[in-house]
Amino acid sequence: MTGTAAPFVADDYRARMERAARSAAEAGLAGLLVAPGPDLVWLTGYAPTAATERLTLLVLAPGQHPVLVVPTLEAPDAAKAPGASALTLRDWTDGKDPYAATAALLDAGGRFGISDNAWAMHLLGLQKALPATSYASLTDALPMLRAVKDTAELELLAAAGAAADATFEEIRKVPFGGRRESEVAADLAGLLRRFGHSQVDFTIVASGPNGANPHHEVGDRVIERGDMVVLDFGGLKDGYGSDTSRTVHVGEPTDEERRVHDLVRAAQEAGFRAVRPGVPCQEVDRAARAVIADAGYGEYFIHRTGHGIGVTTHEPPYMIEGEEQPLVPGMCFSVEPGVYLPGRFGVRIEDIVTVTEDGGRRLNDTTREMVIVD
Repeated sequence: MTGTAAPFVADDYRARMERAARSAAEAGLAGLLVAPGPDLVWLTGYAPTAATERLTLLVLAPGQHPVLVVPTLEAPDAAKAPGASALTLRDWTDGKDPYAATAALLDAGGRFGISDNAWAMHLLGLQKALPATSYASLTDALPMLRAVKDTAELELLAAAGAAADATFEEIRKVPFGGRRESEVAADLAGLLRRFGHSQVDFTIVASGPNGANPHHEVGDRVIERGDMVVLDFGGLKDGYGSDTSRTVHVGEPTDEERRVHDLVRAAQEAGFRAVRPGVPCQEVDRAARAVIADAGYGEYFIHRTGHGIGVTTHEPPYMIEGEEQPLVPGMCFSVEPGVYLPGRFGVRIEDIVTVTEDGGRRLNDTTREMVIVD
C-alpha cells in the first residue's frame, strides 16, 4: 500500500479523524467528505491502488462514527488499512447507487468540506441525491488540517530530509560538464531511491539559461563549463516528503554569479531567522524578499518563498504575502528564495524548516555555500 507511514497505528488514525471532525464543527461544517488522495491517507492510512470512477469516500461528522464508503470489490483492501479498525466500512456493489448509500449518512441540508481531488462526477452525484446540501473545498475550509505535525511525523520528515541531503552529497561528486540535464536528473532519481525514497516527485536540473525558469522541465541540453546549475529534487520516503534545492557551478564562477549566489544565501538565512511561533506566514516571505529587493534584484524573485510539506511535497501553509496564518510549533515548510535572470542563469537555495517552541529548525543541513562541480 503506497503512501502509508509505518509507525502509525489505528489509535493514531482515530485521533486524526476525531480532530478533523471537531475542526469541521468549529468551522461551521456538518462534516467532511474525503476522497482518495493525501487527506485519506493521512486520516486512515488507506491509499487505493488506483483511483477509479467507482465512489470511495470517507464521511466524518461530529458525534458520528467515521464511515468509509467503498466499492465491494475494493473492500478487502480497505479493510487491511492501518486505520480500518477505527472506522466502519460500508460497501456498495456495481449496479447500485453509491450516492444514495452515501446520502443516508449525511445531513440533508448540511454544508460539507470536500477534499480538493474529489471527482466532479461524485460531487455532482451527491448534489443530485441531496439538493439542499452545499460544499466547500477542504483546502479553503480547513487549510491547516494537516499543517501541524506530531513528533512521529517530524521524525519522518527529518529522515526524508536527511535522505535528500545524502543525495546532494553524492550528486556533487558526479560529472556535470558535457552531460545532458536528463542524465544528471536520472542520477538524482536513482540516489533518492538508493537513500530510501519510494516515490520521486521531481528532479529539476536547470543549467545555464534554463536556470532562469524555476520549474524548468529537464531536457537534453548539454551542461557546459561555466554553467550555473539549479538542482531541485524530492519525493516521498516512508510516506513523508523531501524537497531541497542547491545551486552548483561547473568550474569557477564569475564575480557576478558568486555575488548573486551569496545574495540568495543571505535571503534564505533571513527567511529562516524570521521563523518563530506566532509570526504570520507572510513575514517569512517578507524577510527573504527584502534582502533581494534591497540589492536591486526584487523583480527577479518571481515566486513565493515557501510551501508546506507532509504527506505531499506541496501543501498549506504557504509563505507568501497576504497569508496571515500564524506559525505554530510543528508546522513544516520550505524556505526557498531565488533570483532568475532571463537568458542568463538562476539561483535557488531551499531547506525544509519546522517551527519549534522558540524559533525554527532546518531539516536540511548540506552547505549553502557555492559548490563547484566538474
